Amino acid sequence: MIDLHTHSNASDGTESPAALVAAAAEAGLDVVALTDHDTTAGWAEAAGAARRFGVALVPGTEFSARARGVSVHLLSYLHDPAHEALVLQNAEVQAARTERARRMVGRLAVDYAITWEDVLAHTEPGTTIGRPHIADALVALGYLPDRSAAFSSILRPGTPYYVPHFAPDGLEVIRAVRDAGGVPVFAHPGADGRGRVVPDEVIEEMAAAGLVGLEVYHRDNSQAQQVRLTEIARSLGLLMTGSSDYHGTGKPNRLAENTTHPEVFARIEELGRSEVIRQ
Repeated sequence: MIDLHTHSNASDGTESPAALVAAAAEAGLDVVALTDHDTTAGWAEAAGAARRFGVALVPGTEFSARARGVSVHLLSYLHDPAHEALVLQNAEVQAARTERARRMVGRLAVDYAITWEDVLAHTEPGTTIGRPHIADALVALGYLPDRSAAFSSILRPGTPYYVPHFAPDGLEVIRAVRDAGGVPVFAHPGADGRGRVVPDEVIEEMAAAGLVGLEVYHRDNSQAQQVRLTEIARSLGLLMTGSSDYHGTGKPNRLAENTTHPEVFARIEELGRSEVIRQ
């Protein structure tokens, strides 16, 4: 079983990279990708755990981007973590995310007894800070029952507390990933329950820029969206992946609830510059 989209506490997951790999082994996964938001900080710890637990690890990142004003996420597998353009991009996005989180906490503090220190208490050194950590602070302070409730109410776009953050152009991210030897896959491209999704012609532009695949099998893609995305992938010759988008206790998503076919994974491994970590 192959799950190509998970998060540790290097971004907004609740488990350490090592604990995540241990959970992957317990779930019966043969292959797991660590794809924290805009960082590679968890790679080394996860690699050590993968060798201990006998799970093949795909080092990856989930990059924040925008396409025609729509927020999109691009998974990259097996890229060079030292590639200058991606390092600079991650630093810029992380700084923007931190500033955005500070501004949101400032707005929230008008109506809720929350401080920046409350948010930092739910992060680790080097964590990519975002709304999930604000949600965790609000939950710990007793204002909400869980992250999902925070995201559907206080922290959703359109509230007085919400602040957008900078994200680079999606086509530029795809080109940088390919230049770094990575394999870019569009994460949950049909997740219309989260907000607007990009039209077909944008995916065509992404494919022309070097996009390799679509994450078709994801709980946030409805059945109708999966049909649409399958048709697009076949027409453009894109790979189709399936993943859990696991965040530990941060989301209801469970490891291996969606998986990727071994032949698709073999093609990703063939295209990537870095190595899959094995025993």
